[in-house]
Amino acid sequence: MGKTILIVDDSASMRQLVSFALKDAGYEVIEAINGRDALNKLNGPKIDMVITDLNMPEMDGIELIKQLRTKTGLRFTPIVMLTTESQEAKKQEGKQAGASGWIVKPFRPEQLIEIVRKFAR
Repeated sequence: MGKTILIVDDSASMRQLVSFALKDAGYEVIEAINGRDALNKLNGPKIDMVITDLNMPEMDGIELIKQLRTKTGLRFTPIVMLTTESQEAKKQEGKQAGASGWIVKPFRPEQLIEIVRKFAR
């Protein structure tokens, strides 16, 4: 069985696009519609990596990262932001919260897989 990646994005089409690319590359995928939903799905299989959007209702990506970093089993889990935001200030905020990397939408599936392979070892 491949590594399990949690995808968090309020856009169904973006979750589908990311999920398809990851499954095609041999990864297991769990999908969540926002940060709160993602936290509710942590009691399942071990999460090897998280890919999260920044701007989402109920709980945004920055708050999700802060919450994940307080969980013992996820303290060092790679978390990559996948967002339309490209401002340096937002990247710094994500980094301070504990983000491991940043991908700006739109992206190429090959670019996503390359970054996932780099982090999800």
